[in-house]
Amino acid sequence: MRIFLTGATGFVGARVLAELTGAGHRVLGLARSPSGVRALLAAGVEPVPGDIEDLDGLHRAAADCDAVIHTAFDHDFTRYAANCAKDARAIAALGGAVRGSGGLLLITSVTPVGTLAAGQPAIETAFDAHHPLPRIASELAGQAAAAAGARVAVVRLSQIHDTRRQGLVSELVALARRTGVSAYVGDGANRWSAAHVADTARLYRLALEHGEPGSRFHAVAEEGVPVRAIAEAIARRIGVPVAALPPDRAGAHFGWLAAFAGRDMSARSDATQARLGWRPEGRGLLADIDALEDG
Repeated sequence: MRIFLTGATGFVGARVLAELTGAGHRVLGLARSPSGVRALLAAGVEPVPGDIEDLDGLHRAAADCDAVIHTAFDHDFTRYAANCAKDARAIAALGGAVRGSGGLLLITSVTPVGTLAAGQPAIETAFDAHHPLPRIASELAGQAAAAAGARVAVVRLSQIHDTRRQGLVSELVALARRTGVSAYVGDGANRWSAAHVADTARLYRLALEHGEPGSRFHAVAEEGVPVRAIAEAIARRIGVPVAALPPDRAGAHFGWLAAFAGRDMSARSDATQARLGWRPEGRGLLADIDALEDG
């Protein structure tokens, strides 16, 4: 297939790109910088210069392809709600393009929006249109595109990791370096789900090749790693003490991360594995923290 991939030079997107080309697909990759364009050319991929705010450019590129995988996202979490709204506009533009071509649009969301009740792991069939997490905007935009006739499916991400990056855990590492302490909230028993980036890239390819419109897939290899264990692993790796913080001190220490630090973000992927035959094989989150390249 000829596939338009946004985020083609990003942490997840670059691995998806390699997975797609390795399977024989032809890829057009969105690149927002000259260095990104050069990297795609070097990989033998046709670059599409631009970013997710160039809605006309997104529409043109998507309309020229058999399918679209949207992995790009602005990860400035100090502007999280605004960036989620920006993502929704990009999905609307991509949805309009695939509505005309009949191709599949595979968008990206996050597992917490699949949580039915506090403390329960998120599941693929759950969807709360009123979920307080701003990233719900991505799935609402996908639903609107589907209602208008586009073929849309969703990959929900957990904490995607290797030895260089680990999703929100990377932010906890950076915070521990700045403050000299690796902290968690309360007893740290709240859990975060996780998956290795190589397994995640393979999931995107399988979802593209075998997923049905309306499906939601979870990139989850570990249902829930206790945040206390994550904080302890960070402390071991960078050589700082561990601290338990009461909830009323979380905001002062974590800043914007406080919205996530005390939240349970466990999730399951049983339905994903059954539908796609996806079997995670990569190392676990704690092992990758122990092997962080930037020690």
